[in-house]
Amino acid sequence: MAKRKPATTAAPRASSAASGPVGHLGRSRRLLLWATLLFACPALIGFAVSGAMNARAKPAVQAVLGDGVRGPQGMAWVPGGEFLMGSDAKMAQANERPAHKVRVHGFWMDEHHVTNAEFRKFVEATGYVTTAEKKPDWETLKVQLPPGTPRPPESAMVAGAMVFVGTDGPVSLEDFSRWWRYVPGADWRHPAGPQSSIAGKDDHPVVQVSYEDAEAYAKWAGKRLPTEAEWEFAARGGLTQATYAWGDKFAPDGKQMANVWQGQQARPFPVMSAKAGGAVGTSRVGSFPANAYGLSDMTGNAWQWVADWYRADQFRREASTTSVIDNPAGPSDAWDPADPGVPVAAPKRVTRGGSFLCNEDYCLSYRPSARRGTDPYNSMSHLGFRLVMDKDSWDKSHGRSQLARVDVPAR
Repeated sequence: MAKRKPATTAAPRASSAASGPVGHLGRSRRLLLWATLLFACPALIGFAVSGAMNARAKPAVQAVLGDGVRGPQGMAWVPGGEFLMGSDAKMAQANERPAHKVRVHGFWMDEHHVTNAEFRKFVEATGYVTTAEKKPDWETLKVQLPPGTPRPPESAMVAGAMVFVGTDGPVSLEDFSRWWRYVPGADWRHPAGPQSSIAGKDDHPVVQVSYEDAEAYAKWAGKRLPTEAEWEFAARGGLTQATYAWGDKFAPDGKQMANVWQGQQARPFPVMSAKAGGAVGTSRVGSFPANAYGLSDMTGNAWQWVADWYRADQFRREASTTSVIDNPAGPSDAWDPADPGVPVAAPKRVTRGGSFLCNEDYCLSYRPSARRGTDPYNSMSHLGFRLVMDKDSWDKSHGRSQLARVDVPAR
């Protein structure tokens, strides 16, 4: 069952009743879609732990990349271990606090986002139809809307997805509907609408995929989505509470380290340069340096779905225990009181990593601790995913006995 809902980029840097905290979608994506439907149908109107941990030296880690024999092709080994999850740094938002001790087990992770070419193979092999390609389903749409919201007519329920369209000039950052639009016909093949194309972008991250789509791909590929803890551990690349995935400086020695708006676009967010011709978007995977584990684009380029339900207070709940939390799988439900107009218990999954739209004025979500909650049926032009695989799953899939298994480095 599929449906479509409005979305925004990550929320503004400065928290307010109108904008919400960084790493959060801000006001309801659902309400933006609803506004689109109402417009079409007028008859319906009725960081880092502060000071305490300063060791930021590059970890002495050798990347272990799978080759199809000694590990899954296209995946890197993440050794696991104990780390401080979340952040107490000045720029950290409430949903990132407090930093708390977590231990994760070792796992394999895709070296980069799932690409357009890889997703195409899945679709061709299975005939799968994504959420964005289906007419919105009222049952999955209404749970994100205020109780009693009337159902729109069938003529208004058209397949499509949320697309970043930008603005012609500077605007208030309080109203995301100025730069996001629900576009009929937008989907993974046409991420900016029916006239757009992914031709020549086989090695870009696939976007306009929902959590449901990512789960379907994972099942087909024999993998799974990472937990939130696994994702953050992998994104940190062995660094202790660094501000960014690569260290504490945004552009060390003037070098751009990720595909984010800051440093990539000449004009302030969300202004689209006429000269650029709307070129803002994803970049080829691996365009920027990989971290110590061999993982590219852990932050920037496209947001990434992870497995956990989103609770704004999850880190506070985890930090209430004095022990190290072992391999957490996340909460059993969703809870987000900071999304006006959306029921606090509306289903949301965690998304991580930020995207090409993140910038210092509006979104600082290209930090390993930044997090937000997103409706699992939401598809957007800056949202994709990558997958993980447990070592035992790889060993079993290749018929290795306990004695024949290839050892991988562990902590």
